[in-house]
Formats: sequence, C-alpha cells, structure tokens
Amino acid sequence: MKRREFIAGLGSTAAWPAVARAQQRVPVIGFLSSGRSDDFNDVVATFRKGLAEAGFVEGQNVVIEYRWADGQYDRLPALVADLVHHPVTVIFTNGGLLPARAAKAATETIPIVFEVGTDPVRLGLVASLNRPGGNVTGVTLFSGVVLAKRLELLRELTPNSTTIAMFVNPNNPNAEVDTKDVQAAARDLRLQLHVFHAVKDGDVDAAFAGLIQHSDSALLVGADPFIDTQRHRIVALAAQHAVPAIYAWREFVHAGGLISYGARLADAYREAASYTGRILRGAKPGDLPILQPSRFELVINLKTAKTLGLTVSPQLLARADEVIE
Repeated sequence: MKRREFIAGLGSTAAWPAVARAQQRVPVIGFLSSGRSDDFNDVVATFRKGLAEAGFVEGQNVVIEYRWADGQYDRLPALVADLVHHPVTVIFTNGGLLPARAAKAATETIPIVFEVGTDPVRLGLVASLNRPGGNVTGVTLFSGVVLAKRLELLRELTPNSTTIAMFVNPNNPNAEVDTKDVQAAARDLRLQLHVFHAVKDGDVDAAFAGLIQHSDSALLVGADPFIDTQRHRIVALAAQHAVPAIYAWREFVHAGGLISYGARLADAYREAASYTGRILRGAKPGDLPILQPSRFELVINLKTAKTLGLTVSPQLLARADEVIE
C-alpha cells in the first residue's frame, strides 16, 4: 500500500468515532414495563404525548427502546440489563414496583423515572418524597391508601353484602400489606373477606369459580400490573356472574366495569414523561420531588349498575367525577 493511501485510510477510520458521537447525541429512553405491549397502548400513547409536550418527539429528536416483561416479573433484571448495556440516556419504568427495583439495582448512574402505586420511601426506592436523592425519581399513585375507601364504596352500593371477595397477585410486593389493610377494613364493616390469587392466565377464571362457590356477593379487584392485563376478562366474568366489582382504575369502568376509585393513570404517565423531558434537558433526578396524586377520582358506570339491578343513590352520583350512562 502506498503511503498516501495508508494515511487516507487512517483519516477515514478516525472519522468513525466522530460519526458515532454525532449519532449518540439523540437521547435514548429505555421504556421498561412489567406488562404486555398490547395491554399498554394507551400508556405508550400518553407517555409519548407527555414527551411531545416537553419538546421530545419519538423518531425526531428522541429514540425510545421498549422492553416488555409480559407479566413475567423474573424477566425484568435481564431486560433492564439490556437497556443499560445499550446504553440509554434515561430509563422510565412502568407497571409497579418491581421494574423500578430492577432498574435501581442495575444502575447507579443512568437516571430513572418510575411510576409506582405505593409509597416509594417505605419500599426503599428513594430517601424521601421531597428530595429522592441518587439517580431515581418518579410518580406514585398511592393506590394502597384508598383500599378501605374502595371497600366502603362497594358496601354503599351493595348494602346487603355480607361476604366480599378480593383478587390480588401474591407476587406483587404490596400484596401482603394490601390484603391486611382490606381485612382490617372488612372487620370494621362486619364483612367476611375471601382472598383469591391471580398470577397467570387462567387464574382469573379459577378465582371467579371460587367466588361463586363461596357465594361472595361483591368483589374488590386489587391494583396490579398482571391483573390490569386481565381487565376485559374480569369485567366480562363479573357481568356474566352478576357480581358487583370495584376497581382501582377508570379504565376498568370504561371497559364495562361497575365502579372505580383511584388516581388517574393518564395524569401519572404524562407527569412521568414531563420529568423524563426535564432530565434529558439536564435536571438531576435526585432533585426532583416525587409527584403524588392531587386527588382521587370516582367513576361510576350507571349502565352496568342498572344491568346488575343496583340503585345508585343521588348522593353517590353527586360525588362521582364521571358517570357513564
């Protein structure tokens, strides 16, 4: 090879790192979820909308790498390790505490924005709500704090109920505490509680079979990423067996469920996207306080209530944030 060609070759090779650095200037968001992509289309759309409001449009000035555990929580460590290896600029975790824990365990340097349903301080995700510290911040829905209220609302709708069923995923880190809280609330209301587990496909059908066998007159559905993926099946079986049920999220009621009481998921995802945008612009996650629900909303499906033969009092209707007729 001639000396001139060799020098030219060196120049061409040296240009590659510069090109790579230019390509890496487009930030990459790692989207880690414990759920299934088909069940989280609305979540993704809302997250994208929130990012756009923050000035980041997927495919234009930001890239999003999606990783889905499909309800198999043991896959989360490998999925987040893949994102860290990619590498990504920031990680957003969705679908409960376990994705957030997996991300925190995988990296101390990549910023993490989580969406969880419980107290992140009590579960060791952050140091405090006002100053999380480290590389982690996010949004909490505090879904567990309103469990007793959900049971009260269910009793108000079904005043003759004496036995209540509860669906819970025992693999959820909040399951034990949530179950104890509902049991205590049931005792206060002089209700008998039967707890049924839902971990995998088919468990919901088995749980309804147990519910019918125990002659439970109403149902409280726990907040859990896997249970959320069974939304349409649960609503359909509740209608089939004429079981009044209360849910954590309005999405169940829009699918035909009776009543829900909890934070608004869309607000949480939009706020998480806003935090993600701020971090991409240089904010430190440890300085961003954990966002909490400003209110909990009550949604009632009046059509479903009529089908079940339930009378919704004017007082309860007046308290509702949304009534589906």
